[in-house]
Formats: sequence, C-alpha cells, structure tokens
Amino acid sequence: MAGTSEDTGGPWLDIAEEVRWYPSPHNSQPIKLRPISETVAVVYYDLDLGLPAESFGIPFGHVCAGVFLESLSVVAATRGYRTVESLELSEMDFAAEDRLHRIGTVRLEPAVDAHSRPLAESTLAAFRARRTSRRPYDRRVVDEAILTAASSIAARQGYEFHSTADSRTVSSLVRINQKTLFSDLRNNAVYAEIMEWLRFSKDEAAARADGLSAETMIIPGRVLRFAMEHRNLWSFPAIGGFIKAVYLRTMRGVRQLGWLEGPFAEPSHFLEAGRTFMQVWLFFSEKGVSLHPFGTVITNPSSHAEFVKEAGINEGANRMAWMLFRFGYSATPPKAHRRPAASMLLTDDIYVQEPHLE
Repeated sequence: MAGTSEDTGGPWLDIAEEVRWYPSPHNSQPIKLRPISETVAVVYYDLDLGLPAESFGIPFGHVCAGVFLESLSVVAATRGYRTVESLELSEMDFAAEDRLHRIGTVRLEPAVDAHSRPLAESTLAAFRARRTSRRPYDRRVVDEAILTAASSIAARQGYEFHSTADSRTVSSLVRINQKTLFSDLRNNAVYAEIMEWLRFSKDEAAARADGLSAETMIIPGRVLRFAMEHRNLWSFPAIGGFIKAVYLRTMRGVRQLGWLEGPFAEPSHFLEAGRTFMQVWLFFSEKGVSLHPFGTVITNPSSHAEFVKEAGINEGANRMAWMLFRFGYSATPPKAHRRPAASMLLTDDIYVQEPHLE
C-alpha cells in the first residue's frame, strides 16, 4: 500500500483536513486520495478498511464513496472550487491482490458563481455540525415542510424519501433493528468484523481515531465489552434482557423513521445512493435534525424483508429500500474521532502523473 506524506502541495491537504469528517460505516474511513497535480486526485476505496462480511456490505463500499464525493464537493466549494468527476465504476473484489479499488478521478475547477458561496458556507457548517446521534430523542416531530424538502432533494437524484410517524410502525421497526443486532452477532464473520472496529474506552477510541466507540454508542464501555465478549450468554433471559434494555434505552423518544428507495443494482446506483443520502443528511443537519442510520436492517436479508413488509414497500426492477434511519431532535452526541488528514493522502511521489490521464 502507498505511503503518506504531509507535503502534498496545492489544496489537497487543506481539503483532506476538512473532508476527513465524512461519515463511513463503522467509522472505518476507507477512502484514499492520490493527488497527481495541484488540481487532480485519484479516488480509491481501501479494501482493507471495508466491511464485506454482511449481505450488501460490498455494495455499501460504493455508497460510502458517494457519501465521500458529496462531502468533497461541499468542502471544495468553500475553497472556491467545483469538483468534476471522472468515475470508473466496477464491482469491488475484496479478494483482489491490489487493495486499492479505484473509484475514479476528481478535478478541481475554479467556481465562477460568486452567489453560491454563502450557500456553500451554510452547507459546510451543516457538514461540520453533522454527527450520528444515538442519543435518546426528545419526542418532537419534525415539521412537514422539512420532510417535503427532503423528498425534493432525493427526487432530484432519482430517489424517493419516505417517512412514518405511526407509533406502531416505528416501534416495530425499532424492535426489528434491535433484534437484528442480536442476529448478526451469531454470524461468526459479521461478529469478527464488528469486533475489529469496536473501541471500548475513550483512550482506545482517541488512540485509534476510528471505529465504533462505546461513548458514541451511548453504552458504558465495560458493559459493551462484556456483552460482546460473551455473546453466548445473550440467549439467557437475564443477560439477554439486560443487554436489550440497555440498547433500547438509547431509542427513547423516537417518533419518526425515514428511508430512501430507488435504483440499487450496480455500482453507479450505489454511488448515487450515497450521494443522495449525504445530501439529505446535510439538509437535516442544517435544520438541526438529528439522524441515526439503521444499517443492519438493510444488510441483514431476513430483517430487510421484515422492514419492507412492515413499511408496505414494493421492491423490484432493480429498485429497493436501501437506507433506513431514525431522525428527530436530540442533545448533541459525542464527536467521533478521525485519523489525521495525511493518512488519507497517498503520496509516494508528489504529483505522479498516471500515463492515461491528461
């Protein structure tokens, strides 16, 4: 794998310093940038930082890439650039010898629309404020005008945003999500993958600067460690009941759930799905609305089927409900750590020109 250097020249280190706060599954931060000029960089997905164990874990690699590219465009806009992408999308092969899966290139071009700068600054503020909130929510319902605007954002990308405030449906889907966590941990491959990314103490989370910290999950580290290291006890009523109760306490006050539907059958779909999700998330963040994805409900086949049936969703013809999340209002959650910006940049040689690129 390529080395890193802080001496990259041009705007890339400054941009990386900001864009490294993009969200990623398990906070694995798999996206890498190789600057090949002051204005062009190659975008890669680091397969060693992916999550292939779960069903749909591989497609979500491209979803993550879409989230990153949208984040990059937001950050670049406040530096006076627009991003121009040349994507080379292909299926990810997690058994490949080359561990850097190429997504494509991004070119920075000077932005000429001065009127868009205030909007870019507002979106960047939302990007900076954005956090996954696993805290209890305060039971306030998000205004219908905000939901309508979120629907319009998704529609512009060819997707549909739906939501429910029906108490029975919300309760049922929250229970499905909780049940899925237990189910997934019986899968040895999924269990090993999750254990690799859990950070049980503040010191460990700070030192590693990645992964799922007990603090951000709002679960005491010692409780989380015991629960995860003794999954065989989860079937016992007392232990299993206690762990379920601890988890469900973080779900207090949830009044609404949202999901996104649309094309989800090939890498281009997956990437655009991620871009769409990030646009909706940033809009919610700008409006002060908290959000927490229920990823396992999507990636676990049986739970996904339960979700689709409960929500009355019709899937087919390469379309599916590919994102489910709770949203509402909560206290500010802890901020997850990120690795240094230089760790995102691949710079064996500064501005190594690739032969087939102009």
